[in-house]
Amino acid sequence: MDWLTTTWEAAGIAVLSAVGIYAAVILHTRIAGLRSFSKMSAFDFAMTIGVGSMLASTILGRDVSLLMGVVGLASLFGLQYLVAWLRVAWPRFGQAIDNRPVLIMRDGRMLEDVMRANEITRSDVLAKLREANVLRLEDARAVVLETTGDISVLHAPADRDVRLDIVLEGVQGA
Repeated sequence: MDWLTTTWEAAGIAVLSAVGIYAAVILHTRIAGLRSFSKMSAFDFAMTIGVGSMLASTILGRDVSLLMGVVGLASLFGLQYLVAWLRVAWPRFGQAIDNRPVLIMRDGRMLEDVMRANEITRSDVLAKLREANVLRLEDARAVVLETTGDISVLHAPADRDVRLDIVLEGVQGA
């Protein structure tokens, strides 16, 4: 039954740790910027998971002090800033660590081999088409599996002339 209860002292420490680590996240985010929680790359995703894990460990873990949690957060935010800077300074670095978006549908035709290679089902694509209010497959000019795992739908009536070259720049298979 000990797992159902706690002491007032342990509860107080959890509350103080939560306040302290919450303030540290806000401070670090203000310094590093909103990109710290973006979903643009795999490293951004790892950052978000890491911050969540540090929050939980610092608030509820008995072996992690508030100072250790703050130092750990500062390290994560520092690494995230460094990787973001390296991606801008050296595009090859970004290419090495980032996934590329992939074209999975073009002009109403699903690219089944590409979808299979990326573990995307027809049902997944149809759900995204419905979400984007696409009523006819031929109106789906391009469907892209983004680097974040999201699926983007670019649509326009089939009889309308559109240029996709700019928005599909860098998309694998475009």
